[in-house]
Amino acid sequence: MNDQLIIFDTTLRDGEQSPGASMTRDEKLRIARQLERMRVNVIEAGFAAASNGDFEAVKAVAEAIKDSTVCSLARANEADIRRAGEAVRPAVSSRIHTFIATSPIHMEKKLRMSPDEVVAQAVRAIGWARQYTDDVEFSAEDAGRSEIDFLCRIFEEVIKAGATTINVPDTVGYNVPEQFAATIRTLIERVPNSDKVVWSVHCHNDLGLAVANSLAAVRAGARQVECTINGLGERAGNASLEEIVMAVRTRRDVYQCDTRIDTTHIVPASKLVSGITGFAVQPNKAIVGANAFAHESGIHQDGVLKHRETYEIMRAEDVGWTANKLVMGKHSGRNAFRSRLQELGVVIESEEQLNSAFARFKALADKKHEIFDEDLQALMNDDSSEPKEHYRLLSSSFHSETGELPCARVTLAVDGREQNVESSGSGPVDAAFKAIESIADSRAELLLYSVNAITTGTDAQGEVTVRLARDGKVVNGQGADTDIIVASAKAYLNALNKLEAGTEKLNPQV
Repeated sequence: MNDQLIIFDTTLRDGEQSPGASMTRDEKLRIARQLERMRVNVIEAGFAAASNGDFEAVKAVAEAIKDSTVCSLARANEADIRRAGEAVRPAVSSRIHTFIATSPIHMEKKLRMSPDEVVAQAVRAIGWARQYTDDVEFSAEDAGRSEIDFLCRIFEEVIKAGATTINVPDTVGYNVPEQFAATIRTLIERVPNSDKVVWSVHCHNDLGLAVANSLAAVRAGARQVECTINGLGERAGNASLEEIVMAVRTRRDVYQCDTRIDTTHIVPASKLVSGITGFAVQPNKAIVGANAFAHESGIHQDGVLKHRETYEIMRAEDVGWTANKLVMGKHSGRNAFRSRLQELGVVIESEEQLNSAFARFKALADKKHEIFDEDLQALMNDDSSEPKEHYRLLSSSFHSETGELPCARVTLAVDGREQNVESSGSGPVDAAFKAIESIADSRAELLLYSVNAITTGTDAQGEVTVRLARDGKVVNGQGADTDIIVASAKAYLNALNKLEAGTEKLNPQV
């Protein structure tokens, strides 16, 4: 029987819990629109109770998305569930995803609740959720380390209460494929009315087994997989959506199911998420890595030339690997610019925002003759409207000469007041950062400095990611420019602005 496998994407929720991967509302909307184009079944837009910003982001996604179910996570308490219910209320199709921990260590050490209390709370949570929607998902947090008898008991009760999807998470990535498959198979066999619900899995990658565990669960009867673009997520991440989808599609002889995913949108989605979060995709990453369809070996090259399937089990075109699309130039007008942004899923909310973006586009077109989709994505990622600009780069000058100490001179607007400073360093980037810090005095620790060329050619924009940490808060800053030192300064200031914004949010697992 060829059943449908439901793809539940949690890039906007669990993916965002990667340190430094926080996204603005507009960024979440862009990713959600791309997921909708990809025909993802369920989009978990966030944890509505985490903060007011998260609530507004979930609500905005719920209002914008028409062809996918929009979901919000909620702990098994009334306040969280009502917040989630209000956030997803505008959606054409909505879901509330509620959870409570079920492993002995979590119940004893974190919840400080007895098993009976946990079951009772889970049942109450389903009742609250059903006041908002008939589509209610229940997760047993840390199911991978829970006792099977207790899982059977709690799942039986939440199904009676009205849960329609039962999720079995390997929250800490502890399981191995054979064991996890056996757990899923046992639950489906032992839980009464198991045929009345969709069985789901949510695997973490702490041992590098998230995809393997998820696929093993599919063979055992699971029909929903929770995953993220590029495998983004807490700690070592989640199961990669692209790997799950292509494994099921490529090995139809093994997996008696398929997804509705339009796979040609996979690579664009990967690039979008990578650009927004600043988490680069490793070149040898399956499906979406730059080398995924590259053949270095002469034997491999010869084989592919003679017959593609000798060394390729998928076509690059099937997952969206195509040549960069030339879309715009210096003579392109506002309407063409607006239209292309809409095609890329960028939401323009006002004429003022369009004017600002178009001015940046024209400035880029004067430096770079050929503007590709990736350039436009970077241009919009570089929009500093969010967060509020405490620091802004007004002008800069850099000097580097053999045998001389590099120096940087920057002019910043700090809360609207102009300040000038000059500093030296081991290189022009180091000098620029020291100059900025002499004004900001942020006391932030630099965790990451990463540079990527957005497109090919010597006139390509450089995209810089800077990761800063202070007082336990980790943020990513992005900047793009044809001048890599200017891009670096922009990225550092973007990160500082996020630190200054200081928006606190709850972690659902805490």
